[in-house]
Amino acid sequence: MSIVSSQRSRVNWRIVIPLFLIGLVLIFGIGLIEPLNGSALEARTQFEAPPQDPSGFARAIEPWDWQFPRDHGAHPEFQTEWWYYTGVLATDDGRPFGFQFTIFRRAITPLDAISSSEFRARDIYMAHFTISDIAAQRFYHDQRYSRGGAGLAGAASSEEETRYRVWLEDWQVLAENDEATRQRIVAASDDFALDLALTQIKAPALQGDNGLSPKSEEIGNASYYYSLTRLVTSGIIIVGAETYTVSGNTWMDHEFSTSALGDGAQGWDWFGLIFEDGSELMIGQIRQIDGTIEPAFGGLLVHPDGSARALDAADFTISVTDTWRSPHTDADYPAGWEVQVLGDDGFRFSVAPLQADQELHGAGIQYWEGAVQVSGDVSGYGYAELTGYVESMRNRF
Repeated sequence: MSIVSSQRSRVNWRIVIPLFLIGLVLIFGIGLIEPLNGSALEARTQFEAPPQDPSGFARAIEPWDWQFPRDHGAHPEFQTEWWYYTGVLATDDGRPFGFQFTIFRRAITPLDAISSSEFRARDIYMAHFTISDIAAQRFYHDQRYSRGGAGLAGAASSEEETRYRVWLEDWQVLAENDEATRQRIVAASDDFALDLALTQIKAPALQGDNGLSPKSEEIGNASYYYSLTRLVTSGIIIVGAETYTVSGNTWMDHEFSTSALGDGAQGWDWFGLIFEDGSELMIGQIRQIDGTIEPAFGGLLVHPDGSARALDAADFTISVTDTWRSPHTDADYPAGWEVQVLGDDGFRFSVAPLQADQELHGAGIQYWEGAVQVSGDVSGYGYAELTGYVESMRNRF
């Protein structure tokens, strides 16, 4: 297998992680608010610093009063936020590609700073961009960091009367109509790029209790979380010198929170799956340091008509059927699963990676995020995200 890694770790203030996983070293935190000696500092330092004090930020405690398209935008009163897009697309002759495009926002202070400097910022941003060329078994990945000042990165705020837009330099997601039911993703790295149009065909699916998604039994260890589970997608993907016209479906997640994970969390296994019968499924499990599964987190089954069934952790089972050892980090990841959804509308299926090596590695947090195929009582495609296999996610999210 040939793996191409485009790991440009750019300076000029770019930051954070999926799974928000950062802490701050004091001097670099200050540097993000006011440049030190006028120079740009290497933002990846943030990934290896102690956790930031969450006091002063809002917590996810009660169900949210959702209003769209407003809530597609930023929620700066919370410490951590991300906008996450994944999809499995194909050319007319069936050549498949997977992609992930995620922008993370991490607040370094709950207070707005007053300064004449346009570089002064309360937020730092990180973006992850990957393409899986399934036919060639090649995985391309890149990441960028930036401060949220001087127009370098940002997100349309929930208080703003602007169209939905999230960006980090020229990587961006933007609404193409006022309702944000038509969106566009544009991103280009050295060896790969995409330009995709996405059309929403189902209402936002609210995870957990009306969008309040608990991550442990402790009050406040939760996120506000919704999904656009089926965005009809078309556009182009570029790998190397080749341009491919593709179409298919994309899954979008948007979460915002402060200190969501409990102290005992090691990492999580998450699946966003789009079935050919018109339904979609999110399931996940938070793995604890002691080897148990956190019972507070569950899933959501979205029916073809858009109605949804919330799933508790006891409503499904996930059994690992295969593993893969990373040649980059020596981590052992699950690489095949049997899933059973229980209940009157229950079903059983298998999940398998479309290629083994889809690990983001080389800087900051390291995790596996890749395109998968579903077969069994239901069939389709989707994405799996596997964290905490290289190092614990404690105090990082």
